[in-house]
Amino acid sequence: MKDLFTPYEFKDLKLKNRVVMPPMCQYSVTNKDGIATDWHYMHYVSRAIGGAGLIIIEMTDVDPDGRITDFDLGIWSDEHIPALARIVEACHSYGAKVGIQIAHAGRKAEDAVVPVAPSAIPFDSESTTPRELTTEEVQVMVEKYRKGVNRAVQAGVDVIELHGAHGYLIHQFQSPLTNHRTDEYGQDLNRFGTEVIRAAKSEMPIGMPLIMRISAKEYVDGGYGIEESLKFSMAYKEAGVDMFHVSAGGEGPIAAAGKPGTHAAYQVSLAREIKESLNVPVIAVGRLDEPVLANAVIGNEDADLVAIGRGMLRNPYWTLEASVQLQKETEIPKQYELGFPRTKR
Repeated sequence: MKDLFTPYEFKDLKLKNRVVMPPMCQYSVTNKDGIATDWHYMHYVSRAIGGAGLIIIEMTDVDPDGRITDFDLGIWSDEHIPALARIVEACHSYGAKVGIQIAHAGRKAEDAVVPVAPSAIPFDSESTTPRELTTEEVQVMVEKYRKGVNRAVQAGVDVIELHGAHGYLIHQFQSPLTNHRTDEYGQDLNRFGTEVIRAAKSEMPIGMPLIMRISAKEYVDGGYGIEESLKFSMAYKEAGVDMFHVSAGGEGPIAAAGKPGTHAAYQVSLAREIKESLNVPVIAVGRLDEPVLANAVIGNEDADLVAIGRGMLRNPYWTLEASVQLQKETEIPKQYELGFPRTKR
């Protein structure tokens, strides 16, 4: 029976366990230049030392005005490559594999003077109204994603994740709430996402998996649900996506207390449906911080990998602690062996 510490292989990606550190923005760039700092280095490498199988570097943006804030990571220039490569190399030395989430915030770019989007619809009453991209600018945006993926591959990552969730640009093109265009990118809501996928695959080694993070359900009036996300995920799979990282929400606030978003494992059923319906590997995410629960998601075959977000923010060594709680074997750094139970591992 599979468990959280069963190795995982898919294409050329070989993981020592099923634990994923999902992308979580640190807002820690110091010079607003998008270049990773010592904070990012320590943040990611400590989770590699802490036993995570796969670390996905936070939302890293293909355009300066595509950042949520000016303190986010960028990948619009070759100047970003060395600092990212330093992080990847160090994580590899501690046995972790590394991915990176390539993205553009679209209308949710808070520090852009005038953000861009599929349509001129602000996120909320306090947000700047974005400028609608022209058809030619959309095509240029696809090229920016392609170049960003090329730089990530140069930095030595093991896997690419495209951010198609949480109300950012790819999601904005996919959602009928935010895409009111009349050109080909409005007539076919899948088109922008599929073009970005194909552009990404053109820069990736054949054996490198492409992950797409999606919002499988929108928690807003008139938003899409699992039936619609199954359809566009199939289009994404046909375009080249190898694995889905299944989240939800983003085009509006998560519902009030007691509703989806507040209880443990609230998105696992969405991940399971994507996995079963499309016959693709999936990463489950969303309040899975308890090791017994995360282990059950793998054991019950609801997902292939489990992403631990808040739990890893609190504890870089979440994976090592989970091995103790679950009584599973894993490699403890020799420098830390004294702090762990003296059992056969």
